[in-house]
Amino acid sequence: MDSQLLWGTVETLILEVISHGPTYGYEIAQTVTSRSKGHIDLKEGSLYPALHRLEQQRLLVAFWQEVDGRRRKYYKLSAAGQRSLDQRKAEWRAFAAGVQGVLGAPSAG
Repeated sequence: MDSQLLWGTVETLILEVISHGPTYGYEIAQTVTSRSKGHIDLKEGSLYPALHRLEQQRLLVAFWQEVDGRRRKYYKLSAAGQRSLDQRKAEWRAFAAGVQGVLGAPSAG
């Protein structure tokens, strides 16, 4: 997928995945890849800076947890993060509807 199409949606995708429960970076990336049926592959270079931005904006709360002898940084949505996600989803749906209106259904030409 063209990375320009993904630009601006990475944070929304991350917030959506985390809204289903606390998770960590690698699991977020795998969930996005799985749910997008392989069309979106979040790379470390975009995933972790986005997680840090969201944490700085207080949309995420981070905490460390040990699982199977490994320490992992987990993220969960804050109340502000949930509000932001709801707003972003509404904006995305309006945008997608607008694009679909322009692209329309395939013509029977």
